[in-house]
Amino acid sequence: QVQLVESGGGLVQPGGSLRLSCVTSGIWFNIYTMGWYRQAPGKQRELVATITGGTRTNYADSVKGRFSISRDNAKNTLYLQMNSLQSEDTAVYYCNAALPGQTSYWGQGTQVTVSS
Repeated sequence: QVQLVESGGGLVQPGGSLRLSCVTSGIWFNIYTMGWYRQAPGKQRELVATITGGTRTNYADSVKGRFSISRDNAKNTLYLQMNSLQSEDTAVYYCNAALPGQTSYWGQGTQVTVSS
């Protein structure tokens, strides 16, 4: 059974930082392209960042220079370090595991709220 479990969300003031984690099981983590997506109220889910098995990264323009995606293949865990958080970053953040031509897997999401 495939499981992706996010954690690390919460309430943070503007300019603050959070680190999200996504622990996976049931997949060969090393070969999957992993990603973070987010969905704000009333908006579509959007890409935040992805990282391939070879650790090539890709970021949405809105988070470049502020967010950093990483993975620990030994722990089957994906991370998202978020710095200089802004109110516009408020959303539910989802972890995704994907392979070309294969089923894509999603976590249940973790809420990030940036507010003073």
